[in-house]
Amino acid sequence: MTNNKSKALKLSRLTKLTAALTISAGAALAAAPASAAEHVVQMLNMGGEGPMVFEPAYLKVDVGDTVVFQPTQRGGHNSQSAYVPDGAATWVSPPDSEYKVEMTVEGVYVYVCQPHLVMGMSGVIQVGNATNLDAATAAAEQAAGSFAMNKDRLSKALAQVQ
Repeated sequence: MTNNKSKALKLSRLTKLTAALTISAGAALAAAPASAAEHVVQMLNMGGEGPMVFEPAYLKVDVGDTVVFQPTQRGGHNSQSAYVPDGAATWVSPPDSEYKVEMTVEGVYVYVCQPHLVMGMSGVIQVGNATNLDAATAAAEQAAGSFAMNKDRLSKALAQVQ
């Protein structure tokens, strides 16, 4: 009888240990952040919205994701932040070079191609919630004042912010 009691006690301890390890592993997986995604924005001489465009012009990503600006069609294109949320880093990419921007702060970002600013080459990135939409809209209106054509590109992109 003692031998059976000893086996039952060992089995009970093993069951409790297995349960504890399972719970710990589950908690660790639940606490682990989802892997960050990479999103591509093409810099184009001609796209679906006409000449000198970023495609897509509006992009929604999560905090921690990376946006890759790709010079799909070379033409002296760059990507430069025109407005970022408080606490976010600004960026300026070299011409005709792939450039990666990690989105670390929630909010709305406005960016332009400086060499083609007058042509309205611009876009919007929403990272998480649009916590700063009013300020981003005001900055976009100011940037659009420099456009000789495609003056509604930024307002169209901002209209997609949710």
